[in-house]
Amino acid sequence: MKVLVGIPTSSHKEYCLEEFSSGLKKLTYLHKEILFVDNSPDNKYLEKIKNAGFNAIKGPYLDSPVQRISASRNKIIDRAIKENFDYIFFLDQDTIPPEDAIQRFLAHNKKALCGICFSRAKNAEGKLIYPPNVYKIIPSDKELPDMRELTHEEIFSNQLHKVVSCGGACIFIHKEVFTKIRFKEDLKQCEDRWFCIDLFKHKIPLFCDTSIKCKHLVANRTHIWKDGQLIKKG
Repeated sequence: MKVLVGIPTSSHKEYCLEEFSSGLKKLTYLHKEILFVDNSPDNKYLEKIKNAGFNAIKGPYLDSPVQRISASRNKIIDRAIKENFDYIFFLDQDTIPPEDAIQRFLAHNKKALCGICFSRAKNAEGKLIYPPNVYKIIPSDKELPDMRELTHEEIFSNQLHKVVSCGGACIFIHKEVFTKIRFKEDLKQCEDRWFCIDLFKHKIPLFCDTSIKCKHLVANRTHIWKDGQLIKKG
């Protein structure tokens, strides 16, 4: 199987390029290619990625960050289709998967999979928490069902679980999926959530391999998300 590792990015992730590059180079699957799509306003970061030894192309600089991310993801899809890749392994540029993540995904022979990338947030009491950003259906008769986060036991089961939604930081998608859906480019927020909604509506099952737990490089990030925008930390 031929796999395209696709990374939508921009200069706000420059802080972690060195560590991410090191993790990327440790991926052990042989039949892969790596492609960055940079949606920064100029070419400075694009050249830095190329100088680090990676293939990189320019993505469009659109009004909102989510629009830019979606358009960059779709450019990765276009490249994968044009060059006949079997799967795309989408990674956010602050997300380092296990070295054998591709082999683990391929072993399941599924069309849509994800790993776990814990985010960092505060709950209502102000306590720091680390949600997995992976969700299972709460059974109901609703057209778009409610969902719940994976439990602690599910997260650390290191097994395959059928899920309904996930973040876009570590997703592994077969080429056939893109004959039916792409990433929406008219959104202000949550392009990954809408992609999962489209998977659900097209009856394409999504699975999470909970053994694939990624390192999330958030400690030194220079920007934060607020109301669909990337805001530089004060």
